[in-house]
Parts: sequence; structure tokens; C-alpha cells
Amino acid sequence: MTSTFLPPAEWAPHDAVWIGFPGNPEEWPAELAEAQRNVAAFADAVHAGGKGERVELIARSDADAETAQKLVGPGVNVSVIPFGDIWLRDTGPIVVSDGTSLRARGFGFNGWGGKYVMAGDEIVPETLSERAGLPFDANDWILEGGAIDGDGTGLAVTTAQCLLHPNRNSGVLQEDIERWLASDLGIDRLLWLGQGLMNDHTDGHVDNLARFVAPGVLAIPEPAGSSDPNRDVYADAARRARAFGVEVTTLPSPGRFEHDGEIVPASYMNFYIGNAAVVVPTYGRPNDDAAVRAIGALFPDREAVGVDAQGVIRGGGSFHCCSQQVPAL
Repeated sequence: MTSTFLPPAEWAPHDAVWIGFPGNPEEWPAELAEAQRNVAAFADAVHAGGKGERVELIARSDADAETAQKLVGPGVNVSVIPFGDIWLRDTGPIVVSDGTSLRARGFGFNGWGGKYVMAGDEIVPETLSERAGLPFDANDWILEGGAIDGDGTGLAVTTAQCLLHPNRNSGVLQEDIERWLASDLGIDRLLWLGQGLMNDHTDGHVDNLARFVAPGVLAIPEPAGSSDPNRDVYADAARRARAFGVEVTTLPSPGRFEHDGEIVPASYMNFYIGNAAVVVPTYGRPNDDAAVRAIGALFPDREAVGVDAQGVIRGGGSFHCCSQQVPAL
């Protein structure tokens, strides 16, 4: 049975957004202060001087909250939940709507297949839901919010690399995932892509690869030259999407991005669509400005803002990963 509740498209109006604030020096051993500045600038860009949605910046401790408060502008709310990791897109609840009411859906979380298990992450879904005054429904199967992206009509996209990975829900079949997504999130049409970005520790989250930007319209990067490590992944994703029947629009890629000699899954696709601004992570790459312009052209009713993400990407994600929106009714 398909649920009558489903996640609205990200471009639909928001009441608020939760954003995780970095505070764990083990995750950013040399870049913690830079990551904190990146996320604070992201929060300010979404708040947009009061023109955007309410921003709830969540810190791990009182000390981190004090740091956050010094970095953000007026109007950004800072509070404390002793979570493990900042990636609230994955640990937080997914808020669904039937057009007249909202509910928060929580799912199992095992540290991206057991790779990063941190105490405190298990309390995040219900705690955020309670603070927002949302009815909370717990689901046992493992699902991270960054593994799916929808257009608000019941159509969503994912990668087989992630949702069929045996380190998440061992032994399940594609039809099991499709049935669960329909019953728990109202997703009745699912576009399966293949692999995600190289060296993505989430095992190929789709919000680094492909994002819906309008009903039935999917944005996918195009390679930044022959050295782009994800050129074959982009081509395969576009081929699958067109064969499925969605419209594909292409966006720039930052290309090869390395840290300490290792390829990092930096992506402009990890943008966040707020009420007043669409915030695009930038990486000091030649395509930064072109990516901001191209994404801005898809959302002409919002200001496109590029925000440096070179610190926060060292922790394995970017702005979409550390945020989760609360839809407005």
C-alpha cells in the first residue's frame, strides 16, 4: 500500500531547516575551525537575513553552541543535541505531508554500513521530531535521507550501490525496497541509478550525483574533462535517467578534487534549496562560478549563493548532507 504522506519537493515552502554544526576534532583533525565557518556561512545564507526559513543550527555540546553563536548572524537559532555526527540528512527524520498535516518518519541508521558508528546519532530522529512538535513514526529498516531524492509527486531517484548494499539491509531485493518506500514515504515510482561518486563513504548517496530540480526534471553533472574521476558514473546515470523517461539537465562538475593525495567526492549537486536562496557548495575550483550560475538559472525565484565547502568536505559531505528541511503546510 502506498502512503498518502510523502516528502514534498525540496523547492516547496519550508517552515524550518535543521543544520548540524561541526564539533568533533576526530572528524576534522586539521580543518575543524574551517568546517565550522563553512557551516555557519551556509546557515546564514539559508536564513537570508530573515527572508528564508527558520534555521535551527544544532551543536553537539554547550561549548560548540557557544562557538556557533559567535559565527552566525542574528536570527539563526542555536541549540544542543549530543549527536555523534553532523549529517542530519541521514540521521534525522524525513518529514512527510498529506497536504493538511505533517509527520516525521524515522529509520534505522547503522553508521553508513558500520563505517562510522557514533554514540548519540540514535537519538536524533525522535529528539528533532519532539522539538518540532511533529508526530513521530519509527521504521526499522535502514535508510539515510541522502540516499533518495524526490520531486514531490511520488517519483524519487536512488542508487543501487547504496540501497541494495548488503551492509544496509542484508538480503533484501529491489522490490522490497520499492515496497517499503511506497508504504513509508509514498514513493510509488523509483528511478534506479547505478554507482555513486568515487570514494563516497556513504556507498553512493544520490544527493551527490543526481537531484530533481522540477517535477520530472533531473540534474546530473557533466564531466570536467577527461581527468574527472566520475565521468563514467555521470554518463551511466544520464543514460539510465533518460531511459526511465525523465528529462535530464546537465550541470558543471568540480572535476578531480584531492585531499592528501586521495580523491574526495566533492560535488555541486549537494546544493540546498531554501525558501529564499539555493546554496551551492564551492571548492576553489575553476567551475565554481559556472555551477552557481547554472543552478541559479534553475531556480530564478531564489538567489543563488556559492558558499565555500572546502573545510566541511573533509568530513565526507557538504551542505545538503548536514541539513534536513521541515516542510510548511
